[in-house]
Amino acid sequence: MNKDKRHQILVRLRDYNPHPTTELNFTSPFELLIAVLLSAQATDVSVNKAMAELYPVANTPAAILVLGVDGVKEYIKTIGLFNSKAENVIKTCCILVEQHGGEVPESREALEALPGVGRKTANVVLNTAFGWPTIAVDTHIFRVCNRTRFAPCKNVEQMEEKLLKVVPKEFKIDFHHWFVLHGRYICIARKPRCGSCLIEDLCEFPEKTKV
Repeated sequence: MNKDKRHQILVRLRDYNPHPTTELNFTSPFELLIAVLLSAQATDVSVNKAMAELYPVANTPAAILVLGVDGVKEYIKTIGLFNSKAENVIKTCCILVEQHGGEVPESREALEALPGVGRKTANVVLNTAFGWPTIAVDTHIFRVCNRTRFAPCKNVEQMEEKLLKVVPKEFKIDFHHWFVLHGRYICIARKPRCGSCLIEDLCEFPEKTKV
């Protein structure tokens, strides 16, 4: 896909949704960090439902440590892999309290050192909580960028590197959210809804559908 076509796609997505954001509910960097950590192999809806019960009770590292692993499990048991996630939440809260004064560090290295936090989660937190022009590549973005030929790559690491090069600065902050939402609701995995797609004429996917 050429530069001009990419630019047209980004302009259309921006015009349609000028201020995109995550569908995870949060009011602080810490709430976002925990929600993203829990969202792996789970839906945002399920995470939001659990957090709506947990956060009124404990929404700081110190408060969650009081609950302990078993206490956290009670709130997140409806989320996939809740046993290991509860362990990671407690370990993460310990590190935040002991090494960062109970605050979420605005540092990629420090974030990726937290249990259960990989590059994608760190990118989401840096982008959404702190406004960094990072691009987190999840399954939706990987699919959409390959299918449309916006930035075809063989793995997420290559794609992140490529997107940081080809996405103009003015679009970097919001790129992740635009493409996640597009992949979640329009360019879905099994049968993309090409007939409802606002970038259908720019997309280079050869097997477009009428849905």
